[in-house]
Amino acid sequence: MYQSSDAQRGRSPVALRGESPVSVIGAGIAGAWQALLFAQAGHAVTLHERGDDAMTQATSHWAGGMLAPYCEREVSEPVIMRLGIRSLDLWREHFPQTPFNGSLVVSHPRDRADFERFAKLTSGHRRIDAQAIIGLEPSLEGRFRDALFFPDEGHVEPRLVLPQLHQRIAASGGTVAFNSEADPAEGDGVVIDCRGLGARETFPELRGVKGEMIIIESDEIELSRPVRLIHPRWPLYIIPRADHQFMIGATSIEREDNGVSVRSALELLSAAYAVHPAFGEARIVEIGSGLRPAFPDNLPRIAVNNQRIAVNGLYRHGFLLAPALAELTLGYVERGVIDNEVMQCA
Repeated sequence: MYQSSDAQRGRSPVALRGESPVSVIGAGIAGAWQALLFAQAGHAVTLHERGDDAMTQATSHWAGGMLAPYCEREVSEPVIMRLGIRSLDLWREHFPQTPFNGSLVVSHPRDRADFERFAKLTSGHRRIDAQAIIGLEPSLEGRFRDALFFPDEGHVEPRLVLPQLHQRIAASGGTVAFNSEADPAEGDGVVIDCRGLGARETFPELRGVKGEMIIIESDEIELSRPVRLIHPRWPLYIIPRADHQFMIGATSIEREDNGVSVRSALELLSAAYAVHPAFGEARIVEIGSGLRPAFPDNLPRIAVNNQRIAVNGLYRHGFLLAPALAELTLGYVERGVIDNEVMQCA
């Protein structure tokens, strides 16, 4: 796992359990997991969020919530898969109600070459035929001749699980302070900066990568797991949510605005219709977008400078990577353990 220990080199951990307060800035998915693990480890934790508890301005509000390290291997470095697999265990441990029904990847015949390429670049899947697809997703009967099934993957609904994280932090003895603008340069004890794009004064190389999404509602189709449609121009995912709703997403646009273009909306809806015609009769509930914080290499980073720690650059993998990154931060603070692939120490 490309890890080494500062403790073995005679360097003391940042703080011992219970001896120093911990302030986490940013109550999105990255900050919430940091605060949860530190609170459960016995630290006096305060989670600061500049917005209110609705979290509508947070990147997490617009996320898909897919826990899919094997699928992400198509376009990601191996470290994403390594950390993602560890995060699956942490989601199962802390939120055992999380659906781990797997992921289904399909394509139409004209996109067969891209489908086969996806199969070669990923792992942890098995190829299933049309009959097996019906067994997993009866609503897709007759739609696809085969698929890739990733049985170990899962998904969460961000707008439901984030409040649960905040509640769990409080139940573990931590404090969640909304409408609290905190400065990472100030404060006693350990400060963990999880502000995303708000940390550009510290990381000017951060950029925002826009992800657009549409939420629709239909009682004519049911899905039990995320379905990815392979397409050369706009690979699409459809994620089931509560109350007969589905999130449709696909785009990663190198532009920093919060609008959704007509073209993107048409392509997302057309792709959903191509998965199942019933989506053509669905009701549009919401259209929106969020900006994901990303470094130039699209890899996450834990930057350590004495008692000031910054966790950033989760890109499109926020819900997938946040638990494992929080575990790494806790390991460094308590035991001085460094993960050389992710951590940078001043």
